Amino acid sequence: MRYFERFNRLFPVWAVLLAVVAAVVPDWFTGLAGQIKLLLMVIMFAMGLTLSGSDFARVVKSPAPIAVGVVLQFLIMPLAALAISRVLSLSPELTVGMVLVGATAGGTSSNVMTWLAGGRVALSVSMTMVSTLISVVATPLLTLLLVGKSVDVPAAGMLLSIAQLVVGPIVMGVVVHHLLGKRIKAVEPALASLAMLSIVLIIAIVVALNADRLATLGPIVALAVIAHNGVGLAGGYALAKAMRFDERTARTIAFEVGLQNSGLAVALANQFFTAGAALPGALFSVWHNVSGSLLAGWWKRRPLSGEGELAGETSRPVTR
Repeated sequence: MRYFERFNRLFPVWAVLLAVVAAVVPDWFTGLAGQIKLLLMVIMFAMGLTLSGSDFARVVKSPAPIAVGVVLQFLIMPLAALAISRVLSLSPELTVGMVLVGATAGGTSSNVMTWLAGGRVALSVSMTMVSTLISVVATPLLTLLLVGKSVDVPAAGMLLSIAQLVVGPIVMGVVVHHLLGKRIKAVEPALASLAMLSIVLIIAIVVALNADRLATLGPIVALAVIAHNGVGLAGGYALAKAMRFDERTARTIAFEVGLQNSGLAVALANQFFTAGAALPGALFSVWHNVSGSLLAGWWKRRPLSGEGELAGETSRPVTR
């Protein structure tokens, strides 16, 4: 399994590499556009396979930081997406894509970044789980509220689609984990690789679908995505510290707020809007793994003040 772990650590490299390949030879990936939903379901199923009853119990044991993190998640990121889109005068389709990214749950790479940065891994897993379940309702409603006046937002259809793409596969994964717990534990790095490959392939498909527009849209969307991610990371950390959470918890909340489930945003944009609306999500998927890795490495070199762990917290990442 060490091979898979080493492979997974290079996630940002694979994401950038395949995005470049897709931009140069888009024909390799455009025919896979119809598989984006399936790939997202694979990611969610792999995530569910790593969740156990103890993960759900942590939500009850430590509700305060989880609640704060989830509120910040659905407050900072959607509003920042809309504000940045307006400042940069993005088109309606790109604005929808930005808001979709902002209105989704925390990303599946957040617990690995949390572990690398010396944060609280169990808290990260719990926050991602809770925000993912809340996103079933929050994502379509926030999108409708923020951009519904300029673009037709099929909120009911989005809600049903998220339930199918997210909740169903996760529940199936949890059930399988319950039945095959120890066997699943042994192959967690391989599951993380499967999820990673699915995310990278989604990125490549969306880049390929927008290959002819990257020269004109790429730079401005990249700027928007970098700003959006930066606001999430900095805002999550600063507000967590302002609320007097300890350093490890603040780092965890920063990653949960700043790293989004952009794969879901891509799937929704591709299904309900346009290929162009999926571009912010694809670029966000690449960038947030790069920025998250850099920030985690920087934080890792900054010593913590001997803070203890939460009850039941593990010392290794829960790979998803």
